[in-house]
Amino acid sequence: MKHTLTPKRYLILLAVLLTASVGDTLLFHGMKQVGPVSLAHLGLLLHALRNPWVVVGILCLLGFFASYLTALSWADLTFVLPSTAFGYIVVALLAKYWQHEPITIYRWVGILLIVCGVGFVANGPSLTLHEPQPMPDEPAPAGHDAVTGGTR
Repeated sequence: MKHTLTPKRYLILLAVLLTASVGDTLLFHGMKQVGPVSLAHLGLLLHALRNPWVVVGILCLLGFFASYLTALSWADLTFVLPSTAFGYIVVALLAKYWQHEPITIYRWVGILLIVCGVGFVANGPSLTLHEPQPMPDEPAPAGHDAVTGGTR
């Protein structure tokens, strides 16, 4: 099967991966400074929005959302979401070396198993093409069985 990924599309997937990983890590950093919040006390949650790390994290996640929507416009969800699995490695590295979070060998193995699964997904096409189906009020093409969806 032919891949439809151009260098520009690889950059979009990279943007999805990096903006999500960095945005999540920035939110984590900011929320450690803010402290515990609860939905029962929305004032504390609104107070978190004044933390610059949280604000920049939200901006990164807005960038993630924009690039994610872009990727979903030309590729299958089952391709886009798994292809961002390398973000788990980025998050783990940021957590370990920037946030000084201890990461057990079991977590590293779990992360690597998830990322290895990407290889299976990456071998397939980025977009599965389907034959267009007629609308219910449109007549079926000649030789096409409208009941079973197959040919006669």
